[in-house]
Amino acid sequence: MTVAIDADKLMGFVFKAVDEVGATLNAALVVMGDRLGYYQVLADQGPATPTELAERTSTDEHYTREWLNAQAAGGIVEYDAGTGRYTLPPEHAVAMTDPSSPAYLPGFFQIALGTLQHTTDTIEAARSGAGVGWHEHTSDVHVGCERFFRPSYNANLLPSWLPALDGVVEKLQQGATVADIGCGHGSSTILMAEAFPRSTFVGSDYHQASIETARLRAADAGVSDRASFEVAAADRFSGSGFDLVTTFDALHDMGDPVGAARHVRDALAADGTWMLVEPMAGDHVEDNLNPVGRAYYGFSTLLCTPASLSQPVGLALGTQAGPARIRDVTKAAGFTRFRTVAETPFNLVFEVRP
Repeated sequence: MTVAIDADKLMGFVFKAVDEVGATLNAALVVMGDRLGYYQVLADQGPATPTELAERTSTDEHYTREWLNAQAAGGIVEYDAGTGRYTLPPEHAVAMTDPSSPAYLPGFFQIALGTLQHTTDTIEAARSGAGVGWHEHTSDVHVGCERFFRPSYNANLLPSWLPALDGVVEKLQQGATVADIGCGHGSSTILMAEAFPRSTFVGSDYHQASIETARLRAADAGVSDRASFEVAAADRFSGSGFDLVTTFDALHDMGDPVGAARHVRDALAADGTWMLVEPMAGDHVEDNLNPVGRAYYGFSTLLCTPASLSQPVGLALGTQAGPARIRDVTKAAGFTRFRTVAETPFNLVFEVRP
């Protein structure tokens, strides 16, 4: 059958696709600007011409000119035709240069760019149903992940997430034992160890390189006496009788999240708490058809689902699993209490108890 084509709708889609290509390339441009100091210099020293930015960053003017024009076309910097200078607005400067702000974004672009570098592997995995392990990705994935999530943890973990849990802060102040599962570079573990010097913390992750980084970070932070790290899968971390177990943005990446949840339950004290932090998501596809959901579905396809499929069981919850599916995982593991205690634009926080 011949289908009538709406020419305006077709061209509208074509120009949307052009915007998509620009956005894809911009991931690399943001990483470039971050690493070469372009954003920082514009934030610190104000508007600049391409020549001035090149001089201030000891880079080549040919690159600064094209980079600035791309950033202006994308609305990240503003261009003044009268002066030939480019300005990074103060609000954008916070997002691009202030790692203490929960709005800090360079890590988000870095993990996206790192994820794209393995697209060929993921395409082949999709043909066979195989997986691509977290450890198989470039360091931009590992470093970018921490850089993206750490500002949110810094802004929310101590002032709102932990206080939302029943009686947990009091235990931590008095001296509790804590296991941080899937800790990566240890930013969440170290943050808690700094805040609660009477408690002891054990971070674990199956990725050895991340654990080595976590140990160095703990030493630099001066908390090695109460924060240790081990290489272990989520269903094999050591210890028992924990007052608190935490898992930050990692459950959906696991091949066997139910098995990991069972191990958490076995390792908890009878009155212990599991704080489970997962990406912001609704329970239905239509709940997630928004900018955050779009980004997370992209990561789910190219990073998180392949990671789960590379492990035994390969349940592949997906980054947008939603509260109902996460609750089902905890219920299957034997937990009886589950509630949402906090949320941000990027995360949901659950309190899970035996």
